Amino acid sequence: MHLNTRFVDGGVTAPLGFTANGILCHIKASRKTNDTALIFSEKPCSAAGMFTQNRVKAECVKLTMKNIANGRMQAAVANSGNANACTGQQGAQNAYRMAKSAADALGISCEDVIVCSTGVIGQQLPVEKIEENMSALKAGLSKKGHEQARIAIMTTDTQYKECAVQTEIGGKTVTIGGMCKGSGMIHINLGTMLCFITTDCAISPQMLEKALHESVAGTYNCVSVDGDTSTNDTLTIMANGMAGNAEICSEDADFEAFTAALNVLNTVMAKKIAADGEGASRLVECYVKGASSVENARILAKEVICSNLVKAAMFGKDANWGRILCAMGYSGADFTPEKTDVYFVSYPDSSRYFVPGENDEIGSADGSLGGKFESLQVFKHGVPLDFDEDKAKSILSSESVQILVVLEDGEFEAKAWGCDLTYDYVKINGDYRT
Repeated sequence: MHLNTRFVDGGVTAPLGFTANGILCHIKASRKTNDTALIFSEKPCSAAGMFTQNRVKAECVKLTMKNIANGRMQAAVANSGNANACTGQQGAQNAYRMAKSAADALGISCEDVIVCSTGVIGQQLPVEKIEENMSALKAGLSKKGHEQARIAIMTTDTQYKECAVQTEIGGKTVTIGGMCKGSGMIHINLGTMLCFITTDCAISPQMLEKALHESVAGTYNCVSVDGDTSTNDTLTIMANGMAGNAEICSEDADFEAFTAALNVLNTVMAKKIAADGEGASRLVECYVKGASSVENARILAKEVICSNLVKAAMFGKDANWGRILCAMGYSGADFTPEKTDVYFVSYPDSSRYFVPGENDEIGSADGSLGGKFESLQVFKHGVPLDFDEDKAKSILSSESVQILVVLEDGEFEAKAWGCDLTYDYVKINGDYRT
């Protein structure tokens, strides 16, 4: 973690001026938990967003892309249980009614509302259920409301996903908070499903958008669960400036500090998504070191965690390193197989990393060392190594497994995150609609 960044509680309501709430509107008859969330800033915000690259976009995505184009927002409303995708003109009207309902309750412009939906594709959203409950949703807004909101956006997620961090910018304490949902239909092209980030930092819409794009490239766009890119992927960030720092308007030291803190938050959130992949039993991280460029490192790491054969081997606790080399080979990235090492590493603490050749010690993000990781080298300079199969199985039984690839082609590195491929993935998706 960046030295000047620390974790705090509160999710999207951790920054100054933000409140949230979540309630059950019975959008899907079988649901028993909250299904509609609301986030509100007491002051107008700079805003930026990134959206699905799928050509088939949900109606809520189209509306939010239009609304956020001017770089200003003040609230977000989201529902689970219905994606409002492939629903035509009626779906577009329902998305607008959802935004208007929130805007009227909050006393703000309809154009200043982010609208998100997630769930079953191809069914009309019963928006009247949201409208009927909007006054209660607004009345319950509070600093503790993140606990209700984080549940309301979940679908097949088995756990909520939120994080908040603080850093110092211009002598002021700046807080960034976030919540997201995502378990299936997660792939490299902005595989966040839904993600809401809030901050009290003063930053221009242009710099906010630049920071978001830079951060996403090495975090959310390095996650894959199943190779499917959703129709509804939406990532937004709102910044209300209430921390009191001088507004960030250029790529200066304050911008770098903000982006570093944003990267910490987004890395945590990306790993939460990967670890909670549908049916997954373990997080799988591929860490590529010594690449000729960041781009090559990312391509290699992504290809490894996207490989169904690698994912299946992780489920079976099978140290089949040949599948890793195979995936790297067809990735199209430049690397030298004859100068490549591969390790399997048990990875119980996501804030630390394995340091090969240093007595299997682990290094924390601040450079200190402590503890032990269980590690096993299986491939060295293009040659397979004899290894203990029992030890390999023990390592691959860890809840978090790292595939470490050490190259000698340069000084660049990257990570990507995925999960194993289990029988339960098929069970979950075999009857998702019914």
